[in-house]
Amino acid sequence: MQLAKGMKIDEAKDYVAKKLGVSAFDLSDSAVMFEIREDLGLGVQQPEVGTPTGIAAKMRIAEILDLKINSVERFKARAGLK
Repeated sequence: MQLAKGMKIDEAKDYVAKKLGVSAFDLSDSAVMFEIREDLGLGVQQPEVGTPTGIAAKMRIAEILDLKINSVERFKARAGLK
């Protein structure tokens, strides 16, 4: 968020926390974030079968956080999704 939207660190944390529906403090809690990432399909470090990984997780992150991620944009263009 700092690079993509030119936000300061605290502003970026608040933006991400609001989009994920958690407090800014929860962003640093690995147990809370594991559940949030799993529930929203944002990918986790040790995914189980059927959970989003790779480009699928990146696409969800881009969608939820309203970001433009270059690899996602290239994938959509090449796959004819854009």
